[in-house]
Amino acid sequence: MDRTPVLGVPQPAGTTERTGEPIGPAAARRGTATRELVHRARETDVLPASWESLGEDRFTVRVTWPDTHEVFVAPDGRPDPVLLVETLRQSAILLCHAAFAVPLDHHFLMEDLHYRARPGLLDVSGGPAELHLDVDCSDIRRRGAALAATDCRIRVRDGERTVATGGGRLGISTPRAYRRLRGAPLPPALAGLAIPLPHRRVERAGPAQVVLAPTPESGRWQLRADPRNTTLFGRATDHYPGMILVEAAHQAARALLYPAAFRPASFTIRFHRYVEFAPPCWIEAHTVPTRVAGATAVRVVGRQGGDAVFTASLTGGAR
Repeated sequence: MDRTPVLGVPQPAGTTERTGEPIGPAAARRGTATRELVHRARETDVLPASWESLGEDRFTVRVTWPDTHEVFVAPDGRPDPVLLVETLRQSAILLCHAAFAVPLDHHFLMEDLHYRARPGLLDVSGGPAELHLDVDCSDIRRRGAALAATDCRIRVRDGERTVATGGGRLGISTPRAYRRLRGAPLPPALAGLAIPLPHRRVERAGPAQVVLAPTPESGRWQLRADPRNTTLFGRATDHYPGMILVEAAHQAARALLYPAAFRPASFTIRFHRYVEFAPPCWIEAHTVPTRVAGATAVRVVGRQGGDAVFTASLTGGAR
């Protein structure tokens, strides 16, 4: 999500579990997506097109995957696996706003995200791909009548063929609660703008999309990004957003295994706390054993001020 996810977000008094149909002034049955509803500044970054309620906290979302994009499409023309994360993120935010009446100025706090794709099913190059997401919301909690947290489980379909599955848990914070939580954060001017790794090493279109800077140590990089890159930063202005941490995990795995190509089929990430613009955040990656024949697994940890701020695992074929 575009607000750096936090584990263990405290729920205010009055938060209760809720079942049944979405309620609230914006509890429509269907609608179209806009860039405001998915927290995107550019129309070219918007993935959902429309959504519809199927009842009982179940929805379908129609999305269009682009055939060209500097982040979401790999240099070889295939959808980049990180596109799955952005699809999950945008669809969950869209439904929270449009179906559950969450105001546009509220903040989303992710605890974890994950996806799993069957090998080969992301190979849908050759033009824009229209896909459908089956979304189930569960373990819903409310603060009075307002949505406070939910699990989202998503199946991505190309026709009747399952492309991938995924999901995550997110909490929702009011602007007032968010200000209390964050206090006086550091400004974006302190974001790390160290010289990036060569973009081809992490399978990106150019230096502007690289979020890692080299260090003298093997398997260790400094997090870096330009806050003016709205595709990666979204609305975040007081911390590195979760999307950049997702990118950092994927790029670290590729940099570690370079020159072998790495295309993860499964990914999990857990966010432990906000990643501030200073001091530097260090990204560390190493391979780990896997029981899957021919597969390669990489574990990535982000550290800031000596503490782990996120942990991620990626598994796929290295060739």
